[in-house]
Amino acid sequence: MSLASDSIWATADRDKSRVCRPTTGLPLIFALGLLLGQECFGGGVDPGQVALWRKAIRQTFHVPESLPPLEPRLHGQFRVEPGVRAEKVTYGTQLGLRVPAIVYLPEQVREKIPALVVVNGHGGDKYAWYAFYCGILYARAGAMVLTYDPIGEGERNAERRSGTRAHDRIEGPPELARRLAGLMITDVMQAVSYLASRREVDPRRIAAVGYSMGSFVLALTCAVDPRIHACVLAGGGNLDDPGGYWDRSKPMCQGIPYQSLAFLGDRPAVVYALHAVRGPTLIINGTEDDTVGIRKYGHDENFFEDLRQRVGALHGSLEGVFEFRFEPQAGHRPWFVTRPVALWLEKHLDFPNWERAQIEAMQETHIGTWARRWGVSLDPLYASEHREGGTRALGIGIPSLDREQLSVFTPPQWRRERHRLVLEAWLDKVRPALAR
Repeated sequence: MSLASDSIWATADRDKSRVCRPTTGLPLIFALGLLLGQECFGGGVDPGQVALWRKAIRQTFHVPESLPPLEPRLHGQFRVEPGVRAEKVTYGTQLGLRVPAIVYLPEQVREKIPALVVVNGHGGDKYAWYAFYCGILYARAGAMVLTYDPIGEGERNAERRSGTRAHDRIEGPPELARRLAGLMITDVMQAVSYLASRREVDPRRIAAVGYSMGSFVLALTCAVDPRIHACVLAGGGNLDDPGGYWDRSKPMCQGIPYQSLAFLGDRPAVVYALHAVRGPTLIINGTEDDTVGIRKYGHDENFFEDLRQRVGALHGSLEGVFEFRFEPQAGHRPWFVTRPVALWLEKHLDFPNWERAQIEAMQETHIGTWARRWGVSLDPLYASEHREGGTRALGIGIPSLDREQLSVFTPPQWRRERHRLVLEAWLDKVRPALAR
């Protein structure tokens, strides 16, 4: 059996009593480790196998075993509304770069509180409506919420612009795409490290929510980072078979990275088995979401139930295996700002200021109407009623925040710091490694 091929796919045994794993496509040390174990197995994943998978995934994406120095810095703060304040912070990530972020939290904290990381979709950043809406909403609930700029967007964009999708235009070998995915994973892990370092936060109650591309990044991150207690994948999470949506999706940040996990065999089952070891996961989509191929690729209830059974075969039972939910007649939306997800998060995080009955009784905001009233910009690709514009977000009276409020740096400060922020700075640092 070859240990070097990246193109051989293992076949999952669909009798749901066992799942076969491959030994191809792995770095030699991991392939040998798998060969020493059972080739096909059932009855649960032992801790050694979990550690092996996590290490192999991190190595595939060049996520360092020891995370970079965090070196958190506070750059300012402001009051958002009565009871909620925001802090402007940065923290370290790979290759000496910095991540600008806004942290939302209650003005008064009397006990250890839960925390959330928001992972954006394509073109999204801390300026996106759902990022600050989510931050304010769950700060009202009594949580700390961190929103940040993904590489190439916002203050990590060479022109300080949003919605650019700048990383999609990068060209290079597959390793560059794997390293890009690894940077995105590291950014999330460093956000978790930042929240865990805050004296106000209960490190056992840190969750992360991801939307669209963010759901893909978070699916991988939550497979390798056991510190994340609860995970919500919105507008995505439908990890599929070879040649499916995710293999064919945007190559730099999704397609090539997903293809690179071929050595796992049944990639979705292994990824979500690692989730089941870590903690609860919710996957939520609209039934008519064509942005991530829900309808086109037949990713309906039967698709997810079949996947759950395969995960259960690896995990040893269905206990702890992801939950899934569909919202009828709806397209691509950041569902974590809606009532069903708030109820799910309350169950797993125990918000200090909310109880289930309160969440069930709360009024909702129609995002299209709210955006027009407050002059909030929605991504033109998703502003329609069928997509983000039709979102019924939990809560009312969430204020709009302008770009100046949500910027960590003033323009002069940003010009001084850009060499440690922007996509091009990362490329300058990573490209020499590709030649070695």
